[in-house]
Formats: sequence, C-alpha cells, structure tokens
Amino acid sequence: MQPIEKSALLVIDVQDSFKVPERWERRSNLQFETNVTALIDGYRRANLPVIFLLHSDGDPGWRTTDPGYKLMDFLTRLPDEPLLHKTSRNSFTTTDLQRRLTQLAVRRLTITGIQTEQCCETTARVAADLGYDVDFVTEATLTFPIPLRPFDWSGEALPALDVIERTNYVLRHRFARIAAVQDVLGELAARNACPA
Repeated sequence: MQPIEKSALLVIDVQDSFKVPERWERRSNLQFETNVTALIDGYRRANLPVIFLLHSDGDPGWRTTDPGYKLMDFLTRLPDEPLLHKTSRNSFTTTDLQRRLTQLAVRRLTITGIQTEQCCETTARVAADLGYDVDFVTEATLTFPIPLRPFDWSGEALPALDVIERTNYVLRHRFARIAAVQDVLGELAARNACPA
C-alpha cells in the first residue's frame, strides 16, 4: 500500500439528485454526512487533495440543468478543490481525473460517496486496474435497497445491508482495502505529526 501522503480523497456523486423522498428515506447510512465530512477535514488538515465528482445522464434529476444537479448542502468545496463532471459510472472514463492524479503524483485513492455498489465500487475497480492502491471507506458511502422492478420502492427489493456486504466481499483483497473512517484518519494524523 502506498503511503497516505501519496493519496487523494474522492467524494463521488454526493448530490441532491438522490434526494427523491421515497428513495432517500431508505438510505443505508445515517452517519454518512458525518463520516464524509470527517474525511474531508482530515485530508485538508494533511494538505492532501480532495476531488469532488458529480454524475449526469438523461434521467430526470440527473441532467446538468436540473435543480438536484449540485453538491449536497453539507459539503463545502474550497476554490482549489476540483469538481469534475462525469457521465460514466466510474470516475475516470469521462473525466480528466487520471491526468490530474498523475500531475499530483497520487498513487492511492480513498473512495467515498453514493452509491456504494455503483459509482463508488466501479471507480474502485477501475482505479485498481489502473494501478492505484484503493481505500474503500464503506462507512463513508451510502446506498439503497435495490428494487426487483426499477423505481418500485414499495415492492420486493434486495436490502441495502446485503448490497453493502456483497460489495465489501468482492472488493476486499483484490480491488481495495476495506477501511474504516478511523483507519484513514489515523494515518492522516500520523502523517501530520511527522510530515515527510
């Protein structure tokens, strides 16, 4: 695993597009905002890159002109922190993320955001294939039950906890280290105590 000073924090698709009431009330992680904020603060204290991403497509709520196409209000992006716009499920294919990471000499990524098993997991897989070490911080991701029939929130669904367990199992040891918020914050604090 590359040292923490070679890492960047990705904040993936933490956008109001997800706040459809019948879906948002079924979210998996009530500590999501607290955990993401703690990681952002830790990266900023360590003077390491924080990169935000937004996802757009043609669905209502996800178009760049829709009111929900914006970072959630609990996030504050600093002027020097990039906001990249993507149209793919992973954060690389339709952005210049890899070029930016290369310029910053980043070789390790900490992944947070929405949804755990979609854009976050897909980004982790692509990042691993591109040679990055990946910390997948499940506590700082969020997802929802997956309905058997698309957008039918009242019918049969795969529970969110099952989705998360499966994601952790498939990523662990092959694509990513499954890390707790405190694991990453501890590394950042140690780096701050003994800067390179």
